[in-house]
Amino acid sequence: MPHVEKSICQAFIRQAFIRGTERVSAWADLLDRINVFPVADGDTGRNLQISLRPLQHMDGDPEKTAKQFLYVARGNSGNIAALFFSEFIRLKHFADIPLLADAGRKAAYRAVSDPKSGTMLSVFDTLADFPEGAGDTRIKTGMGKEKFPLSLAEKRVRALAGTVADSAELLPELRRADVVDAGALGIFLFLETFFYSLADRPDRMISPVRRFQEKLNIAKTYHRESEKGHCISAVIRARGDRDEIRRSISGCGEHAVIRTVPENDGEQYIAVHLHTQEKNRLREKLASLGNIREWSEEDMQAQIENIPRVHSGIRILTDGAASLNREDANALGITVLNSYILTGDISMPESLFPPAELYRYMREGKKVSTAQASVFERHQHYQSACSQYEKVLYLCVGSVYTGNYGVAGAWRQSSDADNKFHVIDTGTASGCLGLIALSTARYARKADDSASVIPYAEKVISRCEEYLFPDRLQYLAAGGRLSKGSAFFGDMFHMKPVISPLAHGAEKVGMVRNRDAQMDFALDRLKKCLHKNTSFLILLEYSDNRDWVEGTVQTEIRKVSPDSEILLCPLSLTTGAHMGPGTWGAAFLPADFHEV
Repeated sequence: MPHVEKSICQAFIRQAFIRGTERVSAWADLLDRINVFPVADGDTGRNLQISLRPLQHMDGDPEKTAKQFLYVARGNSGNIAALFFSEFIRLKHFADIPLLADAGRKAAYRAVSDPKSGTMLSVFDTLADFPEGAGDTRIKTGMGKEKFPLSLAEKRVRALAGTVADSAELLPELRRADVVDAGALGIFLFLETFFYSLADRPDRMISPVRRFQEKLNIAKTYHRESEKGHCISAVIRARGDRDEIRRSISGCGEHAVIRTVPENDGEQYIAVHLHTQEKNRLREKLASLGNIREWSEEDMQAQIENIPRVHSGIRILTDGAASLNREDANALGITVLNSYILTGDISMPESLFPPAELYRYMREGKKVSTAQASVFERHQHYQSACSQYEKVLYLCVGSVYTGNYGVAGAWRQSSDADNKFHVIDTGTASGCLGLIALSTARYARKADDSASVIPYAEKVISRCEEYLFPDRLQYLAAGGRLSKGSAFFGDMFHMKPVISPLAHGAEKVGMVRNRDAQMDFALDRLKKCLHKNTSFLILLEYSDNRDWVEGTVQTEIRKVSPDSEILLCPLSLTTGAHMGPGTWGAAFLPADFHEV
């Protein structure tokens, strides 16, 4: 093949990997909601969203990407998918699809202690059953461009969709819940996007709600059992015989997935995922086998309690720029659309990036930045919401801060034929945006008429105010929000700005010298507001200073306004990435707006 054709072919493949990952992210809430196997803990979408991130940043070195999978993969679904893609990412030409799909399938099967039909493993089986030589068929267009045959893409997608549909009958748990397997659906969404992107026809993709219909709604008779224990993902630099190590680890829990990556120096890294009720014993066992390099744990019962809720009426969307607890968002039926946090080789949705790690990186002087989701991913989020809900209200971060409002408005004009999608430019971000979303979602759950929700949201926007208190100006300067000279002298003289996110931009509304003066400023503004209102819904935001905000600031605010409802949540990481560690904030909304 001429070099130009080969490079264009690889460009299509790279774009297909990226778009597939973005589509999984956009439908992650749905995957979480129908997740019942192997444990009904509602984390399949989130785990795939995290685990597939290396596919968005491949640089042509498959070994490097495979190593990234080792560290980021989470959960049963994420670890199995990582094994498959560690082989499949070696794809350079369409003709290699059958061979690499089979290699990925075999890698996934080897790592699973008890493989089951009806899971994503069955989807890999179908993918590997590719017509011999079909990948050599080419369609050429002008300028030497090469695309995957659309007819073959459609054939592959139909076969994969059939495998997902069959999953609802293959496993007892799925039959009881009357849904397809969440992991299988997640991989299908990736592969449907992948094949239609190779064919340069992403417009051929079909909403999974339309394709699988009633098999995406858990039966009312289905009851999620309580789950004791923890979901553990860990990486160790191991010593000793690989097979013996695998056997030793497998006996420490259930649903084990174990991946091994040999190192050039003869040592090896082993990634472990399993469910256990004895996390401390597991940690001791792993430590006896090597050096623990990564460790994450999640309480499975807490995951079940935090599964995204579906409420009738209007669905609220907002941006990750809102300071909003994931737990509150899920409980109230709020969908959060993420931007991304970037640092080093890491790119992760802001609501999934561990805040403690972000602020540690910043204190260490590592470069941290943010990036918007692609237009394709944002469009998929809009389609996902409109496919699942009767009405959708998108409370968008202020248009002065991002282009989200313009992108959403353009999609509404071109794709919202049923007039389901409504977009409001809130003109704000951070705590104000969080309060607006929370208050509107509370109102929507109680309102008799969903048509009243939009005017309510517009009134709330006009009455919410917020004050943000950065600790060091150097982080604002690093992000270009302040000149380095101003930051240097401000930090030298211990002057700290007070910032409000307004419709025309982030405005400096005061200067103070220390943390106590910051708190005095917030209390003074609250006291002035209390002349007009007796109580508030107050949102206190913390970065890496939760103890101080929760203890000192919250206590003082309760003294000033004992009748107010005070919520505590992490500062939006979009804001945190620009303002840095030590930042905190307070947002106020009069009580008569959040009580219906």
